[in-house]
Amino acid sequence: MSETTKSSTATLDEHVEAAGPVSPPGGKGRPARLAGLGGSGAGGTALGVGTATIFLSAVVLIPLAAVIWKGAAQGPGGFWDAITTPDAWAALKLTVIASLVVALINLFMGTLIAWVLVRDSFPGKGLLDLLIDLPFALPTIVAGLVLLTLYGTDSPLGVSLAYTRVGVVVALLFVTLPFVVRTVQPVLLEFDREMEQAAASLGAGNWTIFRRIILPNLIPAMLAGTALAFTRAVAEFGSTVLISGNVPFKTQVAAVHIFGQIESDNTAAAAATSTALLVLSLLVLLSIDLLRRWGARRG
Repeated sequence: MSETTKSSTATLDEHVEAAGPVSPPGGKGRPARLAGLGGSGAGGTALGVGTATIFLSAVVLIPLAAVIWKGAAQGPGGFWDAITTPDAWAALKLTVIASLVVALINLFMGTLIAWVLVRDSFPGKGLLDLLIDLPFALPTIVAGLVLLTLYGTDSPLGVSLAYTRVGVVVALLFVTLPFVVRTVQPVLLEFDREMEQAAASLGAGNWTIFRRIILPNLIPAMLAGTALAFTRAVAEFGSTVLISGNVPFKTQVAAVHIFGQIESDNTAAAAATSTALLVLSLLVLLSIDLLRRWGARRG
């Protein structure tokens, strides 16, 4: 090689080293562009979080804060007096007890229905799966009318549950059943069946497989669905207002009592009872969440 060529080559190498590595399109140069996009994405995330916060504040937080402020406007003594009047206390007690009964029934029956829909095959399975969502789509006042027609004084089934506490429980069951089913069903669908097969190959029975492998994975979803069913039952109005008959001290639930207080222009007492229901629902949801977190830590 001539001296001129060597000199030119050395000069070219010096320019390349000074300029640094050249990244091909789509190669190492991409992280720099992604860094710029990352900054834009962070701004987009902040905008999304801000929009969501404003929307939730306008739709949920501010109205709830207004109800709590109205209920507590008369001070702790006035709040306690409003929720411990004989009719308010009877309505709250009936609502809590009926909601607990409904939540426990849904815990077992909702899990069983979800299991049947996922693990079994039978004629009409698709129709049954569709009917589970009917309470979500049906207006609750229409549900109350349907239940009153089926279980009223002129029941075609010969079963009269109108104006009884059992009728209230049946109405709450109707509107809350989908919560546990639709919470447990996806977990069963995504469950790894190979773990069951491995346990069976090691000699484990069906009950042992369910208790030691399947149930621990289902418990968080079961608890979440049960909590949602309870809070939904506590706040139910439409399906109970007809079949309960709104009999004070007997079948009047808290939501119907609140409606009666508003009609009587006693908004402070209505707000106090609403605040009591709100606090109860939040405590239940918080307790379930803490229990799930404790279970996750314990494995």
